[in-house]
Amino acid sequence: MKQKTVLVSGGAGYIGSHTAVELINAGLSVVVADNLSNSDMSGVEGVRKITGVDVPFINVDCCDKEAFREVFEKYEFDSVIHFAAFKAVGESVADPMKYYRNNLLSFMNIIDLMREYDRHNIVFSSSATVYGEADELPVTEQTPRKPATSSYGNTKQMCEDILRDSVAAYGDLKGIALRYFNPIGAHPSALIGELPRGVPQNLVPFITQTAAGVRECLSVFGDDYDTPDGSCLRDYIDIVDLAKAHVAAIKRMIDGKNKERYEIFNVGTGRAVSVLELVNSFEKVNELKLNYKVAPRRPGDVVAIWADTSLANEELGWKAERPLDETLRSAWAWEKNVRGIK
Repeated sequence: MKQKTVLVSGGAGYIGSHTAVELINAGLSVVVADNLSNSDMSGVEGVRKITGVDVPFINVDCCDKEAFREVFEKYEFDSVIHFAAFKAVGESVADPMKYYRNNLLSFMNIIDLMREYDRHNIVFSSSATVYGEADELPVTEQTPRKPATSSYGNTKQMCEDILRDSVAAYGDLKGIALRYFNPIGAHPSALIGELPRGVPQNLVPFITQTAAGVRECLSVFGDDYDTPDGSCLRDYIDIVDLAKAHVAAIKRMIDGKNKERYEIFNVGTGRAVSVLELVNSFEKVNELKLNYKVAPRRPGDVVAIWADTSLANEELGWKAERPLDETLRSAWAWEKNVRGIK
């Protein structure tokens, strides 16, 4: 039986590179497409080193349909995992058109080209941001979507709707939207991890860069929320666990085990961890002290969100396994490797 191939758009990035590794570990072939706008070739080189596979890489912007068409012309693949998108909540509030133009057009181009070239399976990288400020926690897949608190979150809602409507209209298309929570950590090899350009927009890379002396001080945005310690509550999922959920979703469609042609799954741990708890845990497991301060609340931040993952556990046969301490050690090991710290 011929080995199945998956196109990973945005595959040089943080989540994409880890997913590429897990796809290969699961016996699938991978083609990576990325324009390197928020990543570099180190992600692809890391995948090649970890797996020993010379993964094909194409430098292409998914928003450029004709350039992207060449990937569909050149490579045989039946399945796509679509990561390519801008993802900083704060930036999306400040510059919404940048996010609508990039995140929607790239996804519509992929759907168009999949139809044109008779490619059938797509996993969409969605987000817990679609739930907004949920009335009840933890959130299930049936939790009503609230108006997004950021343009980034709104693009995730809109792309889910585009996928749902496309699957309904185009008979051969199957889609799964994975709504994931807060990915953190790095591969155990420390060869790939989260390496944002410029000032990190996510908590853990800011923590690790502060520990490494790259950033002078970590800001905890708000300590006056209605939570046990006043800081926001999140569901932090290990990046390798998250990557494995994508493999499970792709295999579900390849094997024809999907119960509906469009499905949605939450991908998290089911555990709420506060920002301050995460900071303190990082200090403890890595035996260091962070310079941090409490800063004013940040626009677009949700107070609390965590997942009910029972549907993904049952239907995908997947569950988060790596403990938080191990994840935070991996994040620091990756940062030290990048900075040459012994």
